[in-house]
Amino acid sequence: MFDFQYQLKILPDKPGVYLMKNSLGEIIYVGKAKILKNRVRQYFQSSKNHSEKVKAMVKNIAEFEYIVTDSEMEALILECNLIKKYKPRYNILLKDDKHYPFIKVTVNEDFPRVIITRMKVKDGSKYYGPYPNVSAIYETMDLIKKIFPLRTCKMTIKEGQEKIRPCLNYQIKRCNAPCAGLISKAEYGELIKNVVSLLSGRDSAVINELKSKMAKASEELEFEKAASYRDKIRAAETVMEKQKIISNNFDDEDFINIYSDDNDSCVQIFFIRAGKIVGREHFTFENTKGQQGEEIIAEFIKEFYGGTAYIPKDIYIPGIVDNELLEQWLSMKRGSRVNLKVPQKGEKKELLDMVGRNSKIMLEQFKLKLLSDKKNNINVIEKLAELLELDEMPTRIEAYDISNIQGVDSVGSMIVFENGKAKNSDYRRFKINSVKGANDYESMREILTRRFKHGLDEVKAIANSEISLSAGKFSVFPNLILMDGGKGQVNIALEVLKEFNIDIPVCGMVKDDKHNTRGIIYNNNEIYIKGNSEIMHFITRIQDEVHRFAITYHRTLRDRRVLHSVLDDIPNVGDRRRKELLKKFQSIDNIRRASFNELLETPSINKKAAESIISYFKKNSNKE
Repeated sequence: MFDFQYQLKILPDKPGVYLMKNSLGEIIYVGKAKILKNRVRQYFQSSKNHSEKVKAMVKNIAEFEYIVTDSEMEALILECNLIKKYKPRYNILLKDDKHYPFIKVTVNEDFPRVIITRMKVKDGSKYYGPYPNVSAIYETMDLIKKIFPLRTCKMTIKEGQEKIRPCLNYQIKRCNAPCAGLISKAEYGELIKNVVSLLSGRDSAVINELKSKMAKASEELEFEKAASYRDKIRAAETVMEKQKIISNNFDDEDFINIYSDDNDSCVQIFFIRAGKIVGREHFTFENTKGQQGEEIIAEFIKEFYGGTAYIPKDIYIPGIVDNELLEQWLSMKRGSRVNLKVPQKGEKKELLDMVGRNSKIMLEQFKLKLLSDKKNNINVIEKLAELLELDEMPTRIEAYDISNIQGVDSVGSMIVFENGKAKNSDYRRFKINSVKGANDYESMREILTRRFKHGLDEVKAIANSEISLSAGKFSVFPNLILMDGGKGQVNIALEVLKEFNIDIPVCGMVKDDKHNTRGIIYNNNEIYIKGNSEIMHFITRIQDEVHRFAITYHRTLRDRRVLHSVLDDIPNVGDRRRKELLKKFQSIDNIRRASFNELLETPSINKKAAESIISYFKKNSNKE
């Protein structure tokens, strides 16, 4: 039993990271502290000043551990890494781990290329972006191709090299064929210079040059060439009109603001590149009641910029906590000074206010969508209840599935839909213990028996005040059970329920010759459902989700078994290193193919261990 009083008493007065765990040993929150003793104790003192989220979290804390660091900066870096690794339930998590694309100009080549990439590396090239709006980057690339006949091939072309026959792009006037020596390095460089001007926001200079060339062509009666320049000018103006100019200083800046209502919050970020708005993103966070906007923005900054390839010099925000520490961290990641600024007046303040207004609009739209989805979900489960002639609406549906390959690593899964929506926090996995071989019926009997026995035990413990209601993992029973199989699995479920004296309706899937669900079986009757109906779409969603959940767990167990059986034989690779190799490389083949340097990127793998791994696979390559 974890002794909270003793552990709180011995907390050090040093900086570090603390990890909160639930009764299953799962990490549910990761935080950093300047002084661990003060910060961690706050959670277990009076809850009067706690937010609703913190109150809910504290109820689920069964134990905690901490890691002492040498400085608060080290604690911040470790906190970010641990959040990314464990994805704790009560931390702010961004669901889209995007790598926004850049436009890359390979100026280190004799005849540079202009390409799209999602990786920014120090290779001597010039990078422009990132572009959060992917359609904008493709519009810009199309514009560059229309105006500037640059090469798109991956060939290494040097000035003065042996000439080759130009490709089709030359014939359609999309390339000036440097490979054939039809344009000099200096002339090609002028084209690249104009591309750089365009990407740097100096598009008016490019358009003026095109207008000058158009006028000159008209004077020389080269009307076809003049028309070509006219079309290029129109294309340029069309694209540039879509990018709103908000500043003439051509700086890269991000503007972040937040809007919160009684329960939820929305953070909006606008991306300014070369003085223009090139895109925006919004992130909605539920159940933020009682949390300060500055606190949410601080968490957002750590999560967002911890995973992005680019950090601008200036980031404008309405206010923040740990300002100096976050600036140091951002500057370290960028490689040069980053400023977190809180504008008080002027155009920066006006733009930040506009971002805030957009946050409010996006949160309102999010709420409207939630209401619409809830209405649709309630509608479909009402129809399902009517179809099955149930006494009550199935507000909680549990679905079960078994997964194995030739009887090996059999696993069961339970997923939950509440009010027509998946409730991931209630999903449960079962490793089959008592059944040998591929026996889906008996495997299903085992997991259902375990599920409802746990549930009844928890109900009893809650009634006797031995555990709290929130601590129960199986104490809430469904209104409807959905089996992935047909009559056989339905009968197994009914037998288990009868054994425990529990009355819950059970349905099964009826499949056609092509293994597609055509209806459901209930009370020994097959009920046909139209393939394009709302009910069939809903059942298919549940079926796909329970399959996914079971198969994912099965693959995890299989990979662990295969990997561990091999890695056990490698010298200098213990349990910790096996786990980290499994997490990083995912498969035995990937570990076998990994280079010495790639192995060293695994946290606990040192040179000696890496040499042992490479030596082992080299020695055993002929035996496999």
